[in-house]
Amino acid sequence: MSSSAPLSTHKFDNILPYLPDDIEAGGVLSATSLLQQKASEVRQQRVNWHFYRSGDFISQAEFDWIVKYENLESVATRDEFIKSNPMLCAEIFLSLLEKLSKNQATQYILIIMDDLLNEDKSRVEIFKEYCKKEHSKKDRSIWRHLEHQLNKSDGLIQNMAARIITKIACWSKEPLEGTDLQLYMHWLIEQMKVDKNEYLGSVARCLQMMLRNEDYRQAFIAADGISAISNTLSSGVNFQIQYQLTFCLWLLSFNPKIADKMSRGFSLIPPLADILSESVKEKVTRIILATFRNLIEKPTEPDITRDNAITMVQRKVLKQLEIFTQAGNKYEDPDLLEDIEFLLEKLQTYVQDLSSFDEYSNEVKSGRLEWSPVHSNEKFWRENAKRLNEKNHELLRMLIEILKTIKDPLILSVAIHDIGEYVRYYPQGKTVIDKLNGKFQIMQLMVDNDPNVKYEALLCVQKLVVHNWEYLGRQIEKDVARDKKPVTLKA
Repeated sequence: MSSSAPLSTHKFDNILPYLPDDIEAGGVLSATSLLQQKASEVRQQRVNWHFYRSGDFISQAEFDWIVKYENLESVATRDEFIKSNPMLCAEIFLSLLEKLSKNQATQYILIIMDDLLNEDKSRVEIFKEYCKKEHSKKDRSIWRHLEHQLNKSDGLIQNMAARIITKIACWSKEPLEGTDLQLYMHWLIEQMKVDKNEYLGSVARCLQMMLRNEDYRQAFIAADGISAISNTLSSGVNFQIQYQLTFCLWLLSFNPKIADKMSRGFSLIPPLADILSESVKEKVTRIILATFRNLIEKPTEPDITRDNAITMVQRKVLKQLEIFTQAGNKYEDPDLLEDIEFLLEKLQTYVQDLSSFDEYSNEVKSGRLEWSPVHSNEKFWRENAKRLNEKNHELLRMLIEILKTIKDPLILSVAIHDIGEYVRYYPQGKTVIDKLNGKFQIMQLMVDNDPNVKYEALLCVQKLVVHNWEYLGRQIEKDVARDKKPVTLKA
């Protein structure tokens, strides 16, 4: 993204002119990304067209055209050559992709095809027009020509094809839509889930381009793309991937309805706050704060904005903002400084109204439970246990869902403990837990490998089945004290 793009602009349409047509075009990224490094190597090793012609793998016309095209040394001469017969250009490229089976040849064709589009983005229409004229009866759109390349085992082929699909989707007069759009979005999302994907940066750049389009944003949301981004950001990726994927979240957050979904259904703020506290790269700080600003400004409901602000406070974003302001002249970017000032003002306002239950509620919604003081505070549970019934037992359902899906022993221990405290201070809670299938989940955890989880589960089950908790509590305290007595070894 251009450094002059105004991140703090309130309307998405206002920032579009500042976004480059190809996120990777020019600059350091083009020279340093793995995809571009490998593409440069392949580009230097031209295909032996004489071998393919002598074996009758390609026609004489295809041989003559591609050899002549390769030897055109300037952008102007290539442009003149393509314009002399644009349909033949599209035919040769797509025919060679169909005929050549060796990876090196396929890589090379995709790379020079990508170069051709980079020189003039209007050339995407050549390929689409050719497919319409020549393949209307065969249902071979340009997407169908390229989609099967995504399923190849070679990573360079997959990701060069993805770059071309992205450019045609973003630069063409007619958008990618229907099943083809769903398939492509699914492919991009699945690539984020691939363990140690060396081409993750290229996948993220495709998303950076695609998500500028409202229809593509909606398709991405429908395919559960936000979860994939959140999980990837939480997995410990490098700063460049952090920037690119947060850029995608920033693009999504301009739509108020999407901002609502981002806030309600996903734990996005905690991983972003963690990255913010550790980041030493200004561009990462800048894009995270711009995203946080949108999550305060864009939601349609005040409650969502409030929950987001409280979560930011809980995740120590306010403290980090105060550190930024103490850094003096460390940041000179006016947009970044404006976002810091905006967020400071908003978060400080919400801190004044923050109650212990607000903090607890947002901690549960974040899914990142820890032994903060509120969990063991008897006064808190005496006053607030009943509030876990609000909104159709929303928080209680979340705690039970944690038992089903989370493996972290700390989070599990805290969730089990809180369910036990709910039952302890809300007598009718035993029936509620049973109806929500919580008792079954807790009993399963009584045999967990982690001793803390096992202990909390045992304690919680006892709270669920006994009537005189105070007596039980004293007995457990005696048992624990007895177990901790020092053992005297006899000689």
